Amino acid sequence: MAPEDLSGLFHQLNNQLGVILANAELLERRLSDHHRARAGQLVTSAVDAIATAQRIRRLAEADRTSV
Repeated sequence: MAPEDLSGLFHQLNNQLGVILANAELLERRLSDHHRARAGQLVTSAVDAIATAQRIRRLAEADRTSV
């Protein structure tokens, strides 16, 4: 896979995770207390997934520059 393809994939992944996060935050605000906790778990998981994608990107870029 070419480096520009990898960069594009990370960009696409971050965009998709951003959409998931935004919708989870909307749900969290709109739902009753009974369901708000589950929506909060979605928000937390989306934020964690974004952080994981960023860590993977940094590792991939470090591997690419060390070759």
